[in-house]
Amino acid sequence: MKNVYENEMKLEFLSKSNNESFARITVAAFAAQLDPTIEEISDIKTAVSEAVTNSIIHGYEENEGIVKIECKLFANSIEIEISDKGKGIENIEKARQALYTSKPELERSGMGFTIMESFMDEVKIESVVGLGTKVKKKKKIK
Repeated sequence: MKNVYENEMKLEFLSKSNNESFARITVAAFAAQLDPTIEEISDIKTAVSEAVTNSIIHGYEENEGIVKIECKLFANSIEIEISDKGKGIENIEKARQALYTSKPELERSGMGFTIMESFMDEVKIESVVGLGTKVKKKKKIK
């Protein structure tokens, strides 16, 4: 049976903040196969940065864990799934609100999900407290 997607990539790395740029660049390089515009690549990199940073800062906090990224390329779009096995989100609706942050002492803007939603065409968040969070994003490449 043929897969509906044209290409797939999986990446796993430790939840260290210096891996955030590695993740962003890796996904951008993979997305380049769709011949996106500079703006589209920039949007994808920003959305990946936000999700990975959330996993590191909020999901694992002071602990170390694994952040996973799975990407699928379709004819004219990319699907990106970023997941962790961190502490999870108690209230997804609250977390999605602009300016909400659970870590004001870190001077976080609370704009992570808002930024992801403005740069991607679709954003779905699944989270179970104590088990982790999965953020699925989709971007159409014009």
